[in-house]
Amino acid sequence: MTIRIVIADDHAVVRQGLKMFLLDDPEFDVIGEAQNGAEALKLAHDLKPDVILMDLLMPVMDGITAIGHVRRECPETEVIALTSVLEDASVVGAVRAGAIGYLLKDTQADELIRSIKAAANGQVQLSPQAAARLVREVRAPESPESLTERETDVLRLLAQGKANKEIARALIIGENTVKTHVSSILLKLGVQSRTQAALYARQIGLGPLD
Repeated sequence: MTIRIVIADDHAVVRQGLKMFLLDDPEFDVIGEAQNGAEALKLAHDLKPDVILMDLLMPVMDGITAIGHVRRECPETEVIALTSVLEDASVVGAVRAGAIGYLLKDTQADELIRSIKAAANGQVQLSPQAAARLVREVRAPESPESLTERETDVLRLLAQGKANKEIARALIIGENTVKTHVSSILLKLGVQSRTQAALYARQIGLGPLD
């Protein structure tokens, strides 16, 4: 199955380079390009991509704001922050907004390909530097609503980096049921993204800390 990608970056040369590189992989289809967050949001609505590669520093609407809108309005689309910025505020802001991944622009080519494929499957993807900052910064909710036993099982597997399909197989339930459980978990924990949920799980001992 082809993974449909939108590239959002205000530098045309970056978009062009990423597009040429990604189209070398038969599993990828670059279906749109945006030069700011507002364009990225419009393309998310119009094209319903599987993954958006989102720069953070863009005019009109910045990447973090755009990520928040995309995740609220087009929840089937996953967003990877792909940026040259490694400030705590940017990392935490992107993940709180709902980014499933945070990668730096100097990420190796094969790592980027692997991360896009994993994100399309609902797997959290963080550069080691970003993960280290997040474990420090993302606070667990004060008093989260209690999860059901099944939701706890799903959260444990999610924290281990498992994709929806793998979670479904492990728990012998349907993939759509996994998605429903994940939505419920995010709601109960009061977080926007699987990444935050995974970090919370690690903080309470449900998964390995990076």
